[in-house]
Amino acid sequence: MPRPSKPKRVCGLPRFSRFFCEERRENQHHISLTVEEYETIRLIDYLGKTQEECAFSMQVSRITVQALYSEARKKLARFLVEGNNLEISGGNFVIE
Repeated sequence: MPRPSKPKRVCGLPRFSRFFCEERRENQHHISLTVEEYETIRLIDYLGKTQEECAFSMQVSRITVQALYSEARKKLARFLVEGNNLEISGGNFVIE
């Protein structure tokens, strides 16, 4: 039985939560990025923190941050390459 997931700390919800390719407005595949994945991208890529600093800020292990970050980057790459809809929502988090 897997260990229960504890909530990750985030600074707040994203200002913008839906993105789409203007050229492909028709109903298409949907990519969902969790709020925790968004927070790792924000902390590491936007603010320039290390994975260790990100883990401290979110109060989780560095391994957890590494997994969240890896998954988030895969989803962002699919969004950029395929032009699918991207929505940031859901997850297991608490707002500081």
